[in-house]
Amino acid sequence: TPQRLAQLSRQGLITQGLATYSNLIIVSSMPSRLTFMLTSYKRLFAVPGGWNFSFAGFILRMPISMLYIAIVLFVVAETGSYALAGALSMVASLVLSVATPLWSRVADQIGQNKVLSITAPVHLIFLGLFVYLVKSDAPTWSWFTSAIIFEAFVIGSGQMVRRRWIHVIGDDRKLIDTAYSFEALVDEVIFTSGPVLAAITASYFFPEAAIFTAMGFISVGTLLFLSQRKTQPPAHPRQVGDDHSLLIKDRFIQALFIPMMAVGAFFGSTGLVLVGYLDEFGIREYSGFYIAIWSFSSGISAFISGSLHWKINEARRFVISVFALALLTLPIYIAAQLFTGNLTILAIALFLNGLGIAPLLTAGFAVAERSVSPKRTTEVLAWSISALNLGGAIPAAITGYIIDTYGSTVAFIVPVICMLIALLSLLPFLSLWKAKVIQL
Repeated sequence: TPQRLAQLSRQGLITQGLATYSNLIIVSSMPSRLTFMLTSYKRLFAVPGGWNFSFAGFILRMPISMLYIAIVLFVVAETGSYALAGALSMVASLVLSVATPLWSRVADQIGQNKVLSITAPVHLIFLGLFVYLVKSDAPTWSWFTSAIIFEAFVIGSGQMVRRRWIHVIGDDRKLIDTAYSFEALVDEVIFTSGPVLAAITASYFFPEAAIFTAMGFISVGTLLFLSQRKTQPPAHPRQVGDDHSLLIKDRFIQALFIPMMAVGAFFGSTGLVLVGYLDEFGIREYSGFYIAIWSFSSGISAFISGSLHWKINEARRFVISVFALALLTLPIYIAAQLFTGNLTILAIALFLNGLGIAPLLTAGFAVAERSVSPKRTTEVLAWSISALNLGGAIPAAITGYIIDTYGSTVAFIVPVICMLIALLSLLPFLSLWKAKVIQL
């Protein structure tokens, strides 16, 4: 799996950039009959300070999509060991999945700016130390130690931005849905452009350049975000009588976390299988193009989802969206099994599947946010995002083994299984979901 990831980073760089370009021009290229959709977004950015903190958040969370590939490329260049690079990245991902919700919990209690001013410097120091330790051929255990520390001091900027939208918008649920959809579109840009940028800087300059680029984004993004004091949500200090338990212990948060984790596993496994599949046909360099199609359709659905006036509430939308994405996964599997080698059909299947992604994520974040008090909004959003990240890391080894042993065509069953698990994980909590549909 690390080998395939590193190989992908060195090839198809231009085609991967198509996703970023496509997402950025989506608004300007909409047909005239859809221009009415812009009304919701005009209202959104008429909110005082909205554009400023959203842009700052965009810069601040760019490194999220860069560091995994940056670490792999750097460590492989220095040691030649894909196994070591993969192990470091895996440990970093797991630490991030746990640390982010905990820092978000603190951010709700003492304020976003205070937490960011603490975590960002420590993160930068130990990220720089990690580069030094690897370059100086220090003991391997010190690499893991520094990686654990720099990932332990990461606060999720994505959930901080979404929390600010909730704060500045108020009770307008329609506009909050638009904000969630817009940030989902921003995420598509980030997670498509980040790996491309990391690969370009590491390949054309020097191996650690990708890490230094990420550090630059963190530094600039932190300063920009800290300057947005007027839009910072109020802190909610811990008080006697408050519930201090972790939100993940709440049964409904578990009901949301588990299917979101399965969806994250679907994302991770689909990307790996797609690279392996194209590699078998000798066109690995076109992997970026097919990932761009997938990402582009998700960006379209994010834009449209944010402009619609939904007649059903968030809980019902989430359950329906999980079912819809599971169904839309079948065309990808069918394209690989029945139309093996027909890449046009595969592209169509990926486009159809991508349309189901943004509505699911938007509804998931919305139902999470409405399930807790404002005092814990950032924390619950962090758990939702951590579920996706953790799920994305879990199937990597299994998927890679199946690809290497049985071929990528067989491995297309893994994303299908992931979405089946997402569906089945709703069943034990069905009564809770029914109650939530009525409650919201």
